[in-house]
Amino acid sequence: QVQLVESGGGLVQAGGSLRLSCKASGRIDSFASMGWYRQAPGDRRELVASMSSNDIPVYAESAEGRFTISRDNAKNTVYLQMNSLKPEDTAVYYCRYSAYTVYWGQGTQVTVTS
Repeated sequence: QVQLVESGGGLVQAGGSLRLSCKASGRIDSFASMGWYRQAPGDRRELVASMSSNDIPVYAESAEGRFTISRDNAKNTVYLQMNSLKPEDTAVYYCRYSAYTVYWGQGTQVTVTS
């Protein structure tokens, strides 16, 4: 089992920044990928950014150039630095861990006001 604890969401004005953190604990696999997804009301959950175990990032087009994913393997933590936030970034952001099994965090709300 793997537990994921997210933090860092909140309320911010458009153009502002937030940094999300997700710490994994439990039975961690060294080859696991970790990433961030988001889900706005009425929408499907979508990829924001992910990072493989060898630190190769993948970004959604909407995140490219504004968001940066990073990973501290020693701390089993993945971060998402979000800059130049827009109202359309408003969503619940979920951390995802993927190895033999996929685990999800509980989600953290990000609200961007115009």
